[in-house]
Amino acid sequence: MPRAKGGAKTRHRRKKILKKAKGYVGGRSRLYRPAAETVLRAGAFAYRDRKAKKRLNRRLWIARINAACRQAGLTYSTFISALKKAGVLLDRKVLAEMAVRDPGGFAKLAESARAQAR
Repeated sequence: MPRAKGGAKTRHRRKKILKKAKGYVGGRSRLYRPAAETVLRAGAFAYRDRKAKKRLNRRLWIARINAACRQAGLTYSTFISALKKAGVLLDRKVLAEMAVRDPGGFAKLAESARAQAR
């Protein structure tokens, strides 16, 4: 029986890695072994940074809400607590967007939160 080396399969697998490595500098885009290592690392960084992006966005939303709350004479924690007690089901992303684009609407929310906090 002849020895099977898996020619087509191996080529397809390697071409898939090299396709992902397109645009990398030097041998990292042309040579299989460095390309495979770089693609693996890139995938790990991409996974990690998708999580980091979520954390970063949440920090930004909180900073924007806090700034708008301070203008309305409240602290962030009392504002969020009062909204929860009032049963307002807006998340931080929407609240931050309101703080930036609709200050009047946010001021109304802040007033209702201030009334609830008392």
